Amino acid sequence: MAIEPPATGPVIAEQPATLVDSSVVLDIVTEDPAWATWSGDALARARDEGQLVINPIVYAEVSTGLDRVEDLDDVLPAEDFRREGLPYEAGFIAGKAFLAYRRRGGEKRAPLPDFYIGAHAAVRGYRLLTRDVARYRTYFPTVELIAPAGPRHRAHRGRGP
Repeated sequence: MAIEPPATGPVIAEQPATLVDSSVVLDIVTEDPAWATWSGDALARARDEGQLVINPIVYAEVSTGLDRVEDLDDVLPAEDFRREGLPYEAGFIAGKAFLAYRRRGGEKRAPLPDFYIGAHAAVRGYRLLTRDVARYRTYFPTVELIAPAGPRHRAHRGRGP
């Protein structure tokens, strides 16, 4: 009796993971008249293309508009959004990006949440779904942004400037 090798199915390419910025979620939750439709459509496309990811900073930023943690968990259900901690490497990269920001004349004295979010996407190789393009484009040029196109938002899907 011969042993047959296990059947193998077609090779499936890994689906991209997308880190979701709080600006997109808040547009939807607050029903922002200018951005809710774009953000809802972009979030649905990203979900259809792969895994959605959030980190504690995004979770905290979205929580500001809600009264109870249960409401927050309804908005960001664990079944739809993979929850990840911040990688330590992201802290290092966020610090370096913040230093570059300060050297370019930035006024803030403490690293901004955006630097941690951008660094998280960079370290893990995630796409970033956001409306806040300028800082991510400047300090994290290797991160693929999913963002609105237009004069205020010069970026769209793609890497680098």
